[in-house]
Amino acid sequence: MTSPPPVFDALVGQEEPVATLSRAARAAAAIVRGETADDGAEQGMTHAWLFTGPPGSGRSVAARAFAAALQCPDGGCGVCAACHTALGGTHADVRFVVPEGLSIAVGEMRALVLRAASSPTQGRWQVLLVEDADRLTEAAGNALLKAIEEPPPRTVFLLCTPSTHPDDISVTIRSRCRVVPLRQPRPDAIATVLRARDGVDDGTAAWAAAAAQGHVGRARRLARDPQARSRRDAVLAVPRRLTGVGACFDAANALIEAAEAEAAASVEELDGRERSELETALGSGGTGRGAAGAFRGAQGQLKDLERRQKSRLTRAQRDALDRALVDLAGFYRDVIARSFGAPVEPVHADTADLAAAAAEKWAPESGLRRLEAILECRTAIEANVKPRIAVEAMMLALWRG
Repeated sequence: MTSPPPVFDALVGQEEPVATLSRAARAAAAIVRGETADDGAEQGMTHAWLFTGPPGSGRSVAARAFAAALQCPDGGCGVCAACHTALGGTHADVRFVVPEGLSIAVGEMRALVLRAASSPTQGRWQVLLVEDADRLTEAAGNALLKAIEEPPPRTVFLLCTPSTHPDDISVTIRSRCRVVPLRQPRPDAIATVLRARDGVDDGTAAWAAAAAQGHVGRARRLARDPQARSRRDAVLAVPRRLTGVGACFDAANALIEAAEAEAAASVEELDGRERSELETALGSGGTGRGAAGAFRGAQGQLKDLERRQKSRLTRAQRDALDRALVDLAGFYRDVIARSFGAPVEPVHADTADLAAAAAEKWAPESGLRRLEAILECRTAIEANVKPRIAVEAMMLALWRG
């Protein structure tokens, strides 16, 4: 059996998708060499791919690795310039759509589709990679669909969505793509990666892999970042804090403020660098004739940057809050599992005693109602209910049981 190209090594616990993509990369290389369909060159290769899977499963990692394999003369060696630039987002023939806000606008998509339709500069493939295709507006999705329906000969579309549900990706687009389903990695597979690649000790690796609930990046942050562990500890302290109505609102406020602080910290450096680079490009600080007037005339561009950064901050806040809600849901899952004596490992081993105490105090249906309240909160926020309102309602439901 042929070993998969090294560029796919970053995918954890995804043997079947890696095998599929490896075959496609070999077929793509045969097409580039000019082999005909009679030689089997086109077997396994198509112009549109849809990567699906739960958060943390590696959808964008798989898509980027596949893009690198398509551009690599050796089919994904992982060390050549083509692999490095494709993985790093700087390859001339790989266009990335990584939404910073809540949606991908039609103007952005049209421009990228137009560029992706040009011939590849290095004679291999033009690749358009959309990391969050579920955020396409209806108009943007229609623009992408037209390109997929009439693809240029050397253009490949790589789309990433949580699932093939119509809420995530239109049925029409999905029907024109080859679907690559990724599964949630097993905790033992994640722990192995943490030990091998990050040098994490056995105990910490096993704990972080379980606590991350299948999210590889989250497991790495928990294993290496003390602040990430502190934020998680604060979230898991919520059940103990819910002693009354006032405490519920206090807990909701603390959760929202923690998510806002985490999000602000995550975008602060990028925001500052973007503004500085734009101001420099617009002539800020110039001393020549008319420099000050020209800079004042460019205030509209600065306003546009501020608008995009505000949208990115909103997305980061919701992502941070969702991570907190997933951690909280893991605790109540442990309570339910303990209530029924299920022979499964706890998600949060360090709060197992608290979960056991709660299981003795609450009826199983009470634990289930609490878990459902968290899932309903996530759904409400995704439907654009104000996060503070949704979280306050959730805290009251958790207190009442």
